[in-house]
Parts: sequence; C-alpha cells; structure tokens
Amino acid sequence: MELNQIHKLFLACSSVSTDTRNISQNAFFFALKGPNFNANAFAAQALESGASYAVIDEVVQPMSDSFILVDNVLKTLQDLARFHRDYLGLTVVALTGSNGKTTTKELINAALQQHFKTIATIGNLNNHIGVPLTLLSMNSDTEVGVIEMGANHATEIALLCSLAKPNVGYITNFGKAHLEGFGSEQGIIVAKSELYDYLKANKGLIIMNSDDTKQEKQVGCYSNTFSFSEYKQTSINIRLLDSQPFLNVSLVDTVIKTHLVGVYNFHNIAAALAIGSYFKLTPQQLKSGIEAYVPANNRSQIIQQNSNQILLDAYNANPSSMGVALENFKGTQNSNKLAILGDMFELGATSAKEHLEIVNQAILTKGCVFYFIGSHFFEQKTNRPKLLFFETYFDLQKHLEKTSVSNTSILIKGSRGMALERILEFI
Repeated sequence: MELNQIHKLFLACSSVSTDTRNISQNAFFFALKGPNFNANAFAAQALESGASYAVIDEVVQPMSDSFILVDNVLKTLQDLARFHRDYLGLTVVALTGSNGKTTTKELINAALQQHFKTIATIGNLNNHIGVPLTLLSMNSDTEVGVIEMGANHATEIALLCSLAKPNVGYITNFGKAHLEGFGSEQGIIVAKSELYDYLKANKGLIIMNSDDTKQEKQVGCYSNTFSFSEYKQTSINIRLLDSQPFLNVSLVDTVIKTHLVGVYNFHNIAAALAIGSYFKLTPQQLKSGIEAYVPANNRSQIIQQNSNQILLDAYNANPSSMGVALENFKGTQNSNKLAILGDMFELGATSAKEHLEIVNQAILTKGCVFYFIGSHFFEQKTNRPKLLFFETYFDLQKHLEKTSVSNTSILIKGSRGMALERILEFI
C-alpha cells in the first residue's frame, strides 16, 4: 500500500497507539518490535480492543482488510510522520541539548499557548519513536508544534530533524550527558549541533543564547538568528532579578514571577521568552504563560513535607546538571541542608572520574550533609565528616527509617534509573 493511501486511513482514525494495553476506539495501531518484544503477535488483539487498523510487518492469520502489511513498521511510522508533517504544513519549533530540554519545552509550550494552538512532546517522548508519535498527534487545528529531541549517539538528531523538519530550533546547552554514546564532550557538541546543521541547510531560524560562548561558536556566521542575552546587544534582553526561592526575571519592563528554582533554569525561561517574543507575543501574554507553568514529574519540584522543604529533581542527572544543582543548593537560606544524590548513568569509561568529581565538590561544600546512593558513588567512598555512602537504595531506606529529618532543606537528585522519588515516603 502506498504511503498516501496509508495516510488517508490514518486521517480517518482518532488516535495512534503502539501499546495494546492503551487502545482507544478507532485507533491506528503500529505493531512495533524490538529485541525483547514483537507487537505483531498482538495486532489482532489491538483490533479486538477497538483499533480500526493495525500496521504489521509479519503476516497475521487470519488476515483482513484491517491489517496493513508493510516491510518495516518502524520505518512506516517514521515515514508517515514525515508525510503528515508535510501535509499539515505547520510551523515546528525543535529543541535539543544536554540539560533542561523537557523543562524548556514545557515553558515554550506554555508561552506559545497564549496565542497559538500548539501540540508539544508529551513527557520526554523525544526519540525515534516518540517524535513520530508526537507529529502524528497534530491535526489541521495545530498551528505550532513544539518537538523535543533527545539523543545518546551521533546522527540521531539528524534523523529526528528529517522527520520533524523544524522551522525554528534551539539547543539548551552542551553538557556531560550520555558520554558513553557520544565518546567525548566534543562528540556531544557535534551531535547536538546536527539541529543547527539542519536549520542552516534549510534556512531555518536559530534561537541563540548569546551568553553561551559554545553556542555562539557553533552558530558561527549564520545570519538567520534570534538571540537573547542578559546584557549584550542582542535581539532581546532578559534579566534575572532574583532566585530565592523562585526565579523572577524581567522582559522589557515586565516582571515575571516563576515557579522554578535554581539559577540553572534561568536560560530555560529566557529561551521560552525569546521564542515567544519572536512569534510576536506581548510581554503580558508571555508573563501569563510562564507564570502559569508549575514544574511536575520530579523536575525541580518544591515540596513542603512536614517541616522539610524538598527540592525534588530526580528525573535525570549527569555531571553537568548535578554540578549546577549543587552550586545552586549551596545558596539555600537554611542552616540545615541535606543533599541526597544518586548514581549518574551512561557515562561509560568516564564514570568513576565524574562521580569522584561530584564527591570532591561535596567535600568543599560547607554546611551540608550528603547522602550518596548507588554502586558508582559507593566506589568513591571516603571517610569524611557529613558524607554518608549507601551502596543500594535499600541501604539508604533502612537508614532513613531510623533517622529523623526535620526543619531541613533537602535536595534529591539522581538518574532516572535510581527512582529517588521513593525517598519521599521515608522523610
């Protein structure tokens, strides 16, 4: 079946699904497969659960007109997403980077929603499957798509750009994330800059943080940019006014009071304001959008629990984000401070070095107790005052069950696999 024919069938459906556990009526089902699963075996079940069509790449018995047999389901999902993006002809804003992607994406969406009908990446569905699914969730009413792009190896951003075909792009930063896949910090810069490469080749707009010298270097002499800075002469100036406890910023003469903590979130806010300004939103519209955004999903959440104030930032962690989180936490106005830090994953051969650097940063941090959790941090165990090491989460849990923590500012941060939000039950 030709792609345009598949697209017509897709348009007649109400949703897209890749999981038979979440099938809605009149869904369009893609039977994806991987090393440990093969959804072709559940394609008939998808139809029985309400799907109108199931895209398969293995013959299912008995066959019917509701099965769409293709050579490769994943490739068809991606090709259909690209075709649908072209069919809609809407504006797409894409972003990638080492840290802050999801928060920045949410802020951009919150800002643009004040004027446009937008669809943004749900959660962090930002890979070779998530991006196509996001594109296919857009319809003729959508005016702007906001696409988050994640990667853990080279050429992945280039692939996602070929699907989403962004008109506007922004890179949050170049940090030490997924070093195992990229090989080095320079490898990260080259891979993330595949977004810039696409925009340059297609005369797209680059949103640039002019206070980041790495960004300026990668953008080079490309002229189709919209830049922002605190003090430089750029397209727009956004200034940080205050960061305790929440960030307040100014745009033109408008003060915007956010629900975000940590100076590291300033450029995430500034990028959203810059993009909104480029799209001609007024400062008051941007103020309404940004002030309405409240962090969730274990990202920079402020939680008041009993007598403790908790900064839960346990969605993910890498050496760059861990370092800035600790630096920010040092400024907390409380004499009782506890940092609970979990292992950082996907660092490859640099893992021991990077975990040791965080431990050394903790040693130099005055007035704070540190709990380190996980085998990587445990390998760097040192007998220092106010530094406790737990090889497993359950070792920490046993400690917390017999330890009283009160009137304390607590930072919880670690990689997703550590699931440190579980700690909330014991504090």
